[in-house]
Amino acid sequence: MRKLTVLAVILLFLALCANVFGQTKSYPFEVKKTGQGKQSLIFIPGFASSGDVWKETTAKFEKNFTCYTLTMAGFAGVKPQPDATFKNWESKIAEYITDNKIEKPIIIGHSMGGGLTLALAADYPRLIGKIVIVDSLPCLAALMNPSFTAKENNDCSPMVNKMTAMTDEQFHQMQIKSIPQLLADATMQETVVSWSDRSDRTTFAKMYCDFSNTDLREKIKTIQCPSLVLLESYFVNFKPAIEDQYKNMKNANLQYANKGLHFIMYDDKEWYFTQLNNFLSVK
Repeated sequence: MRKLTVLAVILLFLALCANVFGQTKSYPFEVKKTGQGKQSLIFIPGFASSGDVWKETTAKFEKNFTCYTLTMAGFAGVKPQPDATFKNWESKIAEYITDNKIEKPIIIGHSMGGGLTLALAADYPRLIGKIVIVDSLPCLAALMNPSFTAKENNDCSPMVNKMTAMTDEQFHQMQIKSIPQLLADATMQETVVSWSDRSDRTTFAKMYCDFSNTDLREKIKTIQCPSLVLLESYFVNFKPAIEDQYKNMKNANLQYANKGLHFIMYDDKEWYFTQLNNFLSVK
């Protein structure tokens, strides 16, 4: 009987070990992997967006590349995780690249995803092969306020309280009004609104607040890899200010779209794919 008891304890211990150490590592994003190319592309969507924003892009490139498409936790229906911050998301993407032995990936980021891409290339220069920034700036707040200075220990609770106090209908109406200012293609507006509607309200507020307080203008000095920056057509009106923001990024190739708004992959599709094709084809 004693032997059976000891055996039961051992089996229980082994089962516990298998449960603890066999668990899949958790990251603050979901990943969809497609394609089988030797070179990898990592796609980071923008604020409150689904990885589906890259669907047409991955369809174009997955024949020749392995594509990793992220959707961040708390956005577009993906389960939220506690303590979402820009810095945490950046470090976890770097961790995912290392853990999965992804060799010198090309990272393509839109909007806030572009900000994460800039931060990754600056903080982990040996990890990244190339980057493509789709309509993002090192410091969005400084475009309207050149004297902007990021706050230390920024308190996001007022923003969280405001967003979480809104009814679903109030929040939906806010998105219906704001998305057409970012997306000219009317056929995609309802889809993008739905991504916001399905986003966790606390994550939405915290990340909006955190990203609004992010300033990468000095950090990008350390970016060494080839870099393509695709900017919406309206930004050509702020060219001196934008180029000033990117002045510390020596390898940056800034290009302005011919038409449309913030979602360049929808609004100026032909130009967008031409730029990507040219950049990705250079070895």
